[in-house]
Amino acid sequence: MRAVDHQSPTPPEKVRVERRSSRRIGLSVRVDYKTVDELFSEFAQNVNEGGLFIQTEEPPEIGASIALEFRIPETEAPIQVTGRVVRLSDGLGPEPPGMGVQFENLDAEARTTINELVRGLRVGANR
Repeated sequence: MRAVDHQSPTPPEKVRVERRSSRRIGLSVRVDYKTVDELFSEFAQNVNEGGLFIQTEEPPEIGASIALEFRIPETEAPIQVTGRVVRLSDGLGPEPPGMGVQFENLDAEARTTINELVRGLRVGANR
């Protein structure tokens, strides 16, 4: 009978599981968002059709629902969508302080616009 080493080389609390279904591309856009109580204007990064990351020192708690409005390059109308806070960053690691927001009701036109932008940025980054 062989002994099994149950110790992993990386402690489980240090392993980060990537749960995104879509690759994010670095893009900084101004985003206005509101919670039940307040309205904020911050910068968002890493936009894709599934969500975005908003840099902020005071994010709402995980699970909070927020209304978002942002304009991506080369679009006329702003994208308006609701989202849910799914991840927080305290800024102590490689990521700045802020929150990961998953879109909840992104319409087909906005999804297509974001997909086209992300594809264009990927092509430009791979050149």
